[in-house]
Amino acid sequence: MTVAIDRTGAAPVASNAADRAADKAMLHLLPWLLLMYIFAYLDRANLGFAKNAFQASTGLSEAAYAFGAGIFSIAYASIEIPSNIMLRRFGARVWLARIMITWGIVSACMMFVNSATSFYVVRVLLGIAEAGFFPGAVYFMTQWFPDDRRARVMGFFYFGAPLSFVFGGPLSGFLLDADGTWGLHGWQWMFMVEGLLASVVGCIVLVTLADSPAKAKWLTREESDALSAVIAAEERDKAAAHGVHNLLAGLLNWRVLYLGLIYFLIQICVSGVVYYLPAQVGRLLGRNVGLVVGLVTAIPWACAIVACIVVPRIADLTGQRRMVACVTMLACAAGVSLSSALAPMPVAALAALCVAVAGFIAVQPLFWTFPAAYLGGGAAAAGLALVNTIGALAGFVAPNYRLWADVTFGAGAGLYALGLTTVLGAIMIALTAIVLRPKTS
Repeated sequence: MTVAIDRTGAAPVASNAADRAADKAMLHLLPWLLLMYIFAYLDRANLGFAKNAFQASTGLSEAAYAFGAGIFSIAYASIEIPSNIMLRRFGARVWLARIMITWGIVSACMMFVNSATSFYVVRVLLGIAEAGFFPGAVYFMTQWFPDDRRARVMGFFYFGAPLSFVFGGPLSGFLLDADGTWGLHGWQWMFMVEGLLASVVGCIVLVTLADSPAKAKWLTREESDALSAVIAAEERDKAAAHGVHNLLAGLLNWRVLYLGLIYFLIQICVSGVVYYLPAQVGRLLGRNVGLVVGLVTAIPWACAIVACIVVPRIADLTGQRRMVACVTMLACAAGVSLSSALAPMPVAALAALCVAVAGFIAVQPLFWTFPAAYLGGGAAAAGLALVNTIGALAGFVAPNYRLWADVTFGAGAGLYALGLTTVLGAIMIALTAIVLRPKTS
């Protein structure tokens, strides 16, 4: 087994055995990671589908809905770093399965909510249960896939968000239309069914994932050793280039905080759109949220799937991840702003939403290559969690930020406010060329 090193200072070049191992890993691991992310995103986004019916049944005000939607992120962020440290301690297979099983059960318990107080309690418990999933999955992928594959792998993983709407949107709409069946509201059916499905997937993941190449029974010894050597060589290169390798360094490095702020700005747009998207589409169509709205809401997410294929591929082919990420963010900002300006023209407004959703989904796999290339070892487990923790806070800020803009400046102003923060995120991504410059350059 050999590992070729590019003497120009680039990442290690994988041997044929390592390439075969990485190919097998994509086949054996990515489908399960994708399925997990589909349910993770659906268990967040289904609140947007239930919004109108849920508020009508429980009497929740707009302010209470915005607070409850956002408080999930505070709870999530508070447990994020400890959760990722525990994942590093117990292994991804056990910890990711634990997260899925518990968050599925808690999500199903949303069917029992009947007041603002119970809504807040379940949302806090859901945040605690799900904390650590996303950075844990990203960290897990850094242990399996070399840097030259990471944008493509992250792009495939990010299919989970749009797929959760392409398939989950119609499912959520269908379950909402089951209102009155066996004495349950449609939104109760939706939370129960989708939550329990997540727990079932968690049980399956417990027996399908492998924590590292060394523990994968479907790799030969040569393939396992070769891939492990490539990953280890990249870890050494990151430590030499940036000096950020231990757990404490990952938490205290100001550049990690900078990356976290970029992700926060991305997630402001994501959360500000997602929690209101079905209701916004319903207004464009002049219909209540149900199966038809669910099907139409799937259109922007179908566009996001295409973007997740095309955008990372363009970035890899050109070698310009930073520039492509900036352009994608600017397109997203234009789309989300135009979706407000074009509201009197439903088809045009829907097209603008397609650009916005495709943009904020496709930019994220590119973004995560920046911290993954910068952090190694224990710093990766802690630093990736810190970046995601800062981003998760946007889930609390965004609904209230959008509501504040709408109340202060008039209906539709919230979408312009989201566009403004997205432009700021694009500027900060451009500046990573300076911020993340290696010590040796």
